[in-house]
Amino acid sequence: MQDRDPIMNHKLLTGLVAPRPIGWISTVGEDGVLNLAPYSFFNVVSSSPATLMFSGGRRDGVPKDSVINAVASGEFVANIASRALMHEMNQTSIESSLDHDEFAFAGLQAAASTRVKPPRVAAAPVAFECQVVHTFELPNSNTVVFGEVLVAHVDDALMLENGRVDTAALDPLARLAGTAYATLGEILNVERPEP
Repeated sequence: MQDRDPIMNHKLLTGLVAPRPIGWISTVGEDGVLNLAPYSFFNVVSSSPATLMFSGGRRDGVPKDSVINAVASGEFVANIASRALMHEMNQTSIESSLDHDEFAFAGLQAAASTRVKPPRVAAAPVAFECQVVHTFELPNSNTVVFGEVLVAHVDDALMLENGRVDTAALDPLARLAGTAYATLGEILNVERPEP
């Protein structure tokens, strides 16, 4: 794949590695402007310590706003977008300058976080307040930002008695390729084999 056109690689990878969870990343710029953008290069990487990552590309050689803000401040919030927030999440994918407030543009209410400066999306059913613990720059490409989860905000309606989460009730959006998104659809429960 090293000899292929990067745009063709992107189309191939995002079409085949699917569905991908969406981290709706909120940050604050040095000038105090709020930033909110969806990232499908996002996932959990560890439960102890609780750590998430998102990976942001570049536009004209410059890292995306979320990466710039997270690296500069050392903080971000990873919100989870449900199907009910699909329109607003899509609005925040707009390519804009650092002084553009995507919360206001998408008509979203910000909610104060408890341990970090970036706000949460008030309507999001889940939000993880994160402290940046490591960044990794791929040559001429993305910056991967790792954040330790300091606080998890989870809508009470999603919690089951056994401490697990009702993922179907969360109804998270997932990214496919191009303009396509997915929801959970059928959920299959498969017991692991016994040794």
